[in-house]
Amino acid sequence: MKKIAIQGVKGCFHHAAVSAYFVGCKYKLIECSSFRRLAFYVAKSDVDFGVMAIENTIAGTILMNYSLLSEYNLKIIGEVYMPIQHHLMVYPGQDIEDIKEIYSHPMALLQCESFIDSHSDIKISEYSDTAAAAKYIAIHKKKGLAAIASENAAEEYGLEILYKNIQTIERNFTRFFIIKNFSDKEENDYFNKASLRFKILHTTGSLSQILSIISNIGINMTKIQSIPIIQRPWEYTFYVDVIFNNINDYEKMKQRMQNIPCLHKLSVMGEYKNGRIRS
Repeated sequence: MKKIAIQGVKGCFHHAAVSAYFVGCKYKLIECSSFRRLAFYVAKSDVDFGVMAIENTIAGTILMNYSLLSEYNLKIIGEVYMPIQHHLMVYPGQDIEDIKEIYSHPMALLQCESFIDSHSDIKISEYSDTAAAAKYIAIHKKKGLAAIASENAAEEYGLEILYKNIQTIERNFTRFFIIKNFSDKEENDYFNKASLRFKILHTTGSLSQILSIISNIGINMTKIQSIPIIQRPWEYTFYVDVIFNNINDYEKMKQRMQNIPCLHKLSVMGEYKNGRIRS
């Protein structure tokens, strides 16, 4: 049985991502209180896999998680895109007028800003995880408190949903990475997507040279993210995702990028199957 680390507890969106990606596999969830703890477990090989949220269509990229992937030298072996539907849930027998405070993860709160703004009299408090907030309310039978979490969390902990689908944008998706220790030699039999990391010299036109190579070869760049390098003002690490139909084009792209004088330290963070196309 595989051990899979997630941020959060049973019933959270990370749990749903595990269920979607590891269909038909027996696994044991290792619940982590933070993304750093998740990364630590994967890096120490205390678990077989980790599942880590990386970006959301409303709240954007979780920059800290890119930094953790680099810091702990973790390898991306897959991805899964999950529809995210947030619900307001309470200990049974209450109405919205009874609610004085809402608990949820900061990213979930960002994704439900319009609903929260429409109930400005209710206090908002950040919690370590959406499902953990629901679990806390259920275990302690807390009245006057509500959680923003998934329908699975409501079912798991016996809470009553007052409002469904309170996310600001109906089509709300989160992308999750499947990660392993980089020393693991397991290889993907087939991949058509890659995540790359590189640094470039702080000179005019440096980034445009990199982007031109990717474009001229005909490879589709689906994401570019810059993250400041700590203690080196105005210098950045770039994270790029590319999708390709021909692996030879991909190899040619990497070779040409490495030959550009302005590029420093190109790293392949992972080569995997495009998660937008599920077989």
